[in-house]
Amino acid sequence: MSNARNQKEQYLRKHGAFNANADAVADALFDQSEFFDPRDLVLVKYEMLRRVSDDGISVVEAAKRFGFSRAGYYKTLSAFQRLGLVGLIPARPGPRQAHKLTDDILGFIDEQVAVRGPLPTAELVALILQHRGVCVHPRSVERALERREKRGR
Repeated sequence: MSNARNQKEQYLRKHGAFNANADAVADALFDQSEFFDPRDLVLVKYEMLRRVSDDGISVVEAAKRFGFSRAGYYKTLSAFQRLGLVGLIPARPGPRQAHKLTDDILGFIDEQVAVRGPLPTAELVALILQHRGVCVHPRSVERALERREKRGR
């Protein structure tokens, strides 16, 4: 693999836009030009939508040519209609916020620190599990406390 192709692949991977299913892309455009790179998931999704919209191929055929299911096509279409090209960029997996560290849990941490003084993170995690029944990762607690500290709480 050339250095430029390798750099592009690394960049696509880093930003979550690498098409791990690139071998399944069977549309002729992707065989004819280096511009049409089957590893570029955003480009593949866009071309799939464009082929249905502008070239009139069926959804089933487009999904097949671009390595998607019919449901995957419709999910991609919906994201594109709502957000434009940005909707074609894969979202990061996982929670978007500290969903286990609710105001109740953070209040509990404050209570424990007020009563017992500063506590090691591992001890806070154990107390949260024991008293609130919520299993949280120590690093999540550390990040939540750091965020609060930055806000001046």
